[in-house]
Amino acid sequence: MLRQYGHPEPAAPIGSPEWLQGVIDGLVEISSKDPLTGLANRRTFELALARELDRVARSGEPALLLTLDIDHFKRVNDSHGHSAGDHVIRAVATALLDSVRPMDLVARVGGEEFSIILPNCPSPFGETVAERVRRRVEGNPVAISPTQQLRVTVSIGGAFAPQWVRSTPALWIERTDQQLYRAKAHGRNLVRLEPSAISPVSSEERRMLFDHFQSQEHE
Repeated sequence: MLRQYGHPEPAAPIGSPEWLQGVIDGLVEISSKDPLTGLANRRTFELALARELDRVARSGEPALLLTLDIDHFKRVNDSHGHSAGDHVIRAVATALLDSVRPMDLVARVGGEEFSIILPNCPSPFGETVAERVRRRVEGNPVAISPTQQLRVTVSIGGAFAPQWVRSTPALWIERTDQQLYRAKAHGRNLVRLEPSAISPVSSEERRMLFDHFQSQEHE
């Protein structure tokens, strides 16, 4: 069963406790990772995003969320085939991992869309990190055959989690998506971040904060 998903079978004798534990570990890994890139999948990303929002609300430490799209990816599939598209996606995944810290979570959340959660990332470093990611992708052409390389770029949007405020993953993602749309609208291969780590607090977030304080008063 594990081999069907590209994961090796446990080396222990079938039915032994070691074999069973190996199967469980393998299934957990399969369920949490994107099969094409080995990055965290969308489910793992959403769970990590909720945990990070909770941490920021409790500690006040800054956290940055980046969302990236491969520019004109449909042209790659249409012109060179889906195999070339897979090469591009894997190459971008490698570039992203090489551009961030081990503590940062890189996920593939859609066909050509990626997200990165950067805990404890102060505002002055946000633009620097995002630009490093963009340049790393742009500076590494992807070999799709022994004689052909493709220049690949990404558009990046980013937003900081509101500090000391209860929020939701959907609201944080919405803010990064707005910045990603700005990057695309201004020509692609660009970074656009919200102007400050102190993100505007929405009416829903204000309600959540009020409800939180009310619940504390009644404890």
